[in-house]
Amino acid sequence: MKFTPEKYRIEDRSQEVFIDEAEIWEILSQVRPDRHQVRDIISKSLSKQRLSLYDTAVLLKSDDPDLVAEIKEGARQLKEQVYGKRIVLFAPLYVGNYCVNNCRYCGFRASNNSQQRTTLTMDELVSQVEALEDAGHKRLILVYGEHPRYNADFIYETVRVVYGVKKGSGEIRRVNINAAPLDIEGFRRVKEAGIGTYQIFQETYDRQTYAYFHPTGPKKYYDWRLTALDRAQEAGIDDVGIGALFGLYDWRFEVMGLVRHVNHLEAVFNVGPHTISFPRLQNASGMDRNKIMPVTDEDFLRLVAILRLAVPYTGLILTAREPAHIRDELLTYGVSQIDGGTNIELGGYTRQRNEQNLDQEQFEINDNRPLEVIIDELIRQGLLPSFCTSCYRVGRTGEHFMEFSVPGFIKRFCQPNAILTLAEYLEDYAPADVKQKGYQLIDRELQQMDNEQLKRNLLHKLDLVKSGKRDLYF
Repeated sequence: MKFTPEKYRIEDRSQEVFIDEAEIWEILSQVRPDRHQVRDIISKSLSKQRLSLYDTAVLLKSDDPDLVAEIKEGARQLKEQVYGKRIVLFAPLYVGNYCVNNCRYCGFRASNNSQQRTTLTMDELVSQVEALEDAGHKRLILVYGEHPRYNADFIYETVRVVYGVKKGSGEIRRVNINAAPLDIEGFRRVKEAGIGTYQIFQETYDRQTYAYFHPTGPKKYYDWRLTALDRAQEAGIDDVGIGALFGLYDWRFEVMGLVRHVNHLEAVFNVGPHTISFPRLQNASGMDRNKIMPVTDEDFLRLVAILRLAVPYTGLILTAREPAHIRDELLTYGVSQIDGGTNIELGGYTRQRNEQNLDQEQFEINDNRPLEVIIDELIRQGLLPSFCTSCYRVGRTGEHFMEFSVPGFIKRFCQPNAILTLAEYLEDYAPADVKQKGYQLIDRELQQMDNEQLKRNLLHKLDLVKSGKRDLYF
């Protein structure tokens, strides 16, 4: 299959390329951080102000261990102020792994003949969703390779099927998407299905590195991918997610690229990304290891803390690519969403998992804990597991979401809604010991609430949940 540059040419002037690599490197080379400067920038972030590129560069260049510790502590405080103790849980569901790209780091690459290609039938899709509902999931992200068969109509159809699956007390209340860039009409079609966030990762913001790792297929067109979420916004999808694959290029540059992307979306559409993802390169079937730039654990912890400070209102997603001990630590520095009970094998949720088979998966994952184990451990850490989807369904998305979240008021909704969705899980799915510990956590959260009217309303809704009512929210 051939792809012509004409299809991927950017003609709309509002979608001009906004990454200036020379500018980013110039800023990084200019900064000479000192202790007072770093502390002023942390204070700025703690006042809920998004950081500039220069501010971010100062934090990135602050290598002194004492300053790094202060950056992490600032991120911990900010996360507590904006998001409280809640951790949003979701699961990825791979729909198909046919792909026409040749990304050198990806198991789905078209030239990888050892990859077993599959597209779930609609019946198989239903079975996967039922298995996820049986575990207690309420939020999914559907993942597709980039292939003509996975067009906007196909994505629309699969989303509608997922929303239609109801098993016992189970239902999926929010479907997010990780798929190829579309044109504006394609994004409009997908929006009609009622999706939540549309997620597209640039992978690397360095153009030369991008060209090396994406040699063929439609993904080779850097500009088309970079401006994809502009087209999504033009189509009315105001919840979008950005990300970079750390390990392809210098991690400091990629953090700057993400922040510059945030700047652009805010400037053009008055709303930043709903989420930022920062997956770290992992082993994959047929992977080309040339030119990779691995990120150490310590640098990875730093970059997440810096992202938290740089963009206070944006959800940070950390996936099961990372091992449990890294995930647990990063929850304190700003991560607000994680996946649980993850299986990225096509059709894997209905099969017994004995060991990972990279010839059936996109990359290697390192946290295989079941959802109930993750929830148990979150509760033991005093964190509040959440399956909340209320903002999406009452219109607190895009610019409306920012009206609440930028000043930090989102906790008024997120904490009580997290409590209600946790109570649902405890009633419908949790083992007896987890149920007991979960309600003890809820009692502690209630004792700390200082809004008496909100507390009374929440206690009433909790009684309704215990009596069998579901899907209650503020």
